[in-house]
Amino acid sequence: MTRPKLSEAALLERNRVALENAELQPEIASAMTDIGYDATKIAEGKNLLAATQQAYGFNKTEDDETSEAYSSFEVNYDAIDEIYRKHRRKAKVIYRKDPLMLEKLNIDGQMPESYAKWLEVVEKFYTEAIADTAIQEKLARLKIEVEELNAVQAQIGELKIARAAYRREVGESQEATKKKDAAFAKMDDWMSEFYAFARIALEDQPQLLEALGKVVKS
Repeated sequence: MTRPKLSEAALLERNRVALENAELQPEIASAMTDIGYDATKIAEGKNLLAATQQAYGFNKTEDDETSEAYSSFEVNYDAIDEIYRKHRRKAKVIYRKDPLMLEKLNIDGQMPESYAKWLEVVEKFYTEAIADTAIQEKLARLKIEVEELNAVQAQIGELKIARAAYRREVGESQEATKKKDAAFAKMDDWMSEFYAFARIALEDQPQLLEALGKVVKS
């Protein structure tokens, strides 16, 4: 079934108003009761609406948490990438005539675009540099101190944690989206039948459909 071209928030509000008016507007309530949409039946729709609203709100929360987690990851990533590129350029100058060291530090090729490959390259550089005092001495000539190398390595650890948190939030958000979509589908199906019956119940008073959120041609 094709969902009406309304935002999800607008659709929830339209359904809320429709069910409330079907219960509280005397003429509509009387006509709907006559065809089986009494207080018990309307309560069924309200329960579906409440479940859909809850699923919608939870999905919004999960989406917000995913955005926050990605922002945290991105800030860490950008900070490491910036300092690494500076260190990489300096190391290339130092070892420009030493292909074996360029390979050892993994700085002999192009910077990879994918995160996994980028992380592999960056980790290799700092792991090798921190483990080798000879490398540290040469890097120090261009003002790259061992304390800075250790600091970046610690940042990499934080980046991994931020990345894991982001991926976890993505999974939770996707699951929340599935549940939200299922809730909307169930609500849409119920409301579709509700409107079909309402058109019959109010066929002699079609303008009352406006109170249920349906535009009626004059």
